[in-house]
Amino acid sequence: MFQQNLRYFAFLYDMMGKKEMREMVEKALTNKKIVICASRKIEEMSALIAKQGGSPISRPVQGTIFFNEELKQQLHQIVNEKNDWFIFTTGIGVETLMKTADEWGMKEALLEAIRQAHVAVRGYKTMNVLRTYGVSPDITADDGTTQGLICALEGVGWKNKNVVVQLYGDSIPSLQQFLVKQGALYKEVWPYLHTPPTSDVVKQLVEEIISRSVQAVCFTSAIQVRFFFSFVNKWGNLQEVKQAFAEDVVAVAVGKVTKEALHEEGIVRVIAPDHERMGAMIVELAKYFEK
Repeated sequence: MFQQNLRYFAFLYDMMGKKEMREMVEKALTNKKIVICASRKIEEMSALIAKQGGSPISRPVQGTIFFNEELKQQLHQIVNEKNDWFIFTTGIGVETLMKTADEWGMKEALLEAIRQAHVAVRGYKTMNVLRTYGVSPDITADDGTTQGLICALEGVGWKNKNVVVQLYGDSIPSLQQFLVKQGALYKEVWPYLHTPPTSDVVKQLVEEIISRSVQAVCFTSAIQVRFFFSFVNKWGNLQEVKQAFAEDVVAVAVGKVTKEALHEEGIVRVIAPDHERMGAMIVELAKYFEK
């Protein structure tokens, strides 16, 4: 078979020329319908998919993001109380928190509260953002996953410790359960919140997955995964969706956190790039179909 393939490509080279053959081989997504679940950078991802010969389909399941009106009250409480630990989970969440605190004249008070406490972070992006503010974490989950963060936190004595956890539009039940079970006094701070997407968009996507009319579904955030599967579970389609992802439809994640969220929902086969970039995600998917 291998020798036959070599002869076939040699024949193509002679008939079509090097440039034409390379273009044909590179279009790994030809005749593939690829769903994009994101609500931003859709045009850029669609262009990448089309360049690989695929047909992009937009099914935004991230919902609507809106500013948390209670954040000012939460920040006042944080800077005026004793905090033993801060746990930061996203770089963009840290940036938003700092910029908002600065607008309200509380940035220096917040930074002082953080410096007087212990700090744990999930992922290198979050760590890098904190370091721009002069904060060096005590604990870092290098793999960038929630499970990696929980493992890194296991050696700490949490009983009666005041813990502030920064979130960004999505709850992290496993982290909350771990800390509460260990006896921590758990407190969340949310720069932004999300409202769920409209059910008709999700229902259409569920039907497309179950019918195998699409070949891959790209998730670019954990909140997309949470919202999608909350509808799937409510409608009773979980087993059908899981079977489709196991057999014919490829689940694609932009990075480790999104991949972890899919695994938590029972999706075993997940394609994800080593570096969390939307372009890298499409390239990784193309490589998968090339094989």
